[in-house]
Amino acid sequence: MRVPRRDRPAPGRPGGVDAGAPGVSQGVSRRVLLKRVAASVGTLVAGVAGMAVADADRPDTGRPLFVRELGASGPHLAFLPGIGATTRYWELVVGPMADRARLLLVDLLGFGRSPKPWTTYSVERHVAELHRVLAPAAARGPLTLVGHSLGARLAVAYAAKHPEHVERLVLVSMPFFGGGERAKRYLRQRGVTGWLWTHMIPFALACLLGRRLLGWAAPLLARDVPRQVAEDLNQMTWRSSTSTMWEVIYGHDLGADVARVPAHIPLLYLHGDEDESAPLDRMRELQPLHPNCEIRVYPGADHQLPLRHPPWIRQQIAAGDGTGS
Repeated sequence: MRVPRRDRPAPGRPGGVDAGAPGVSQGVSRRVLLKRVAASVGTLVAGVAGMAVADADRPDTGRPLFVRELGASGPHLAFLPGIGATTRYWELVVGPMADRARLLLVDLLGFGRSPKPWTTYSVERHVAELHRVLAPAAARGPLTLVGHSLGARLAVAYAAKHPEHVERLVLVSMPFFGGGERAKRYLRQRGVTGWLWTHMIPFALACLLGRRLLGWAAPLLARDVPRQVAEDLNQMTWRSSTSTMWEVIYGHDLGADVARVPAHIPLLYLHGDEDESAPLDRMRELQPLHPNCEIRVYPGADHQLPLRHPPWIRQQIAAGDGTGS
């Protein structure tokens, strides 16, 4: 006996349900797609978290900062690099001075071959660690303290706290904005890069992913600096770089430090007039806060003034330390 046509299960409809019907198939597809997206996001988050843990700073062992000494006699000069730079940055610039001066090159806390503890990279912590390595050197006589960018800000903070150790400050391409909010407003004018530098989580992620995934390519991407300088950008962690940026650049009053440096310690500001990271006009705002300071400008120079014009930098340093040019 034939089953009436109306009672037969239609082709493709097991149990009377059409698995190929548009509404059902689209619903299944959406659920599958969402599951795959969720799995991919979970894998990505787990991967980033794993990299963050692997890249995290180490326990605080109390080991002192890494220091490289060049030269055996003459005036004593100490050099502090900018964020992401190391002793090799300054060695490229002032190495030729080692035949007539004693040079002390320092890796800042959290950078280069110095310790990278799990800590807040505050100005106070940076200065305390600098004191451990600079105080013994200053026992042989006050230092000329030279800093570039971030290192210049820390040099001022060190001189404000330990003026007995410093006879002169040479501050190269030092960023001053008149407060953290002014700094962020200024940097955000630089588009995507400025936005990245002024938002903590994206900045930390950029430091982490850039170092872990693209660290090998740093010398290829940063072709405007020597290979050693580009390579050393990998010698920091997301925490040391991010915490230092927020604590030292955005969260600390540099003007108060400048005002506390005793008047007998001269401040020499060396600056390029095309420095977009440390605007020259803001430096002129800073100048009246200390009675014994001078600004010298190299026309056409950017933030990497020491690397672009090392003979001029050596000449300016030597002009005040008795070594001659």
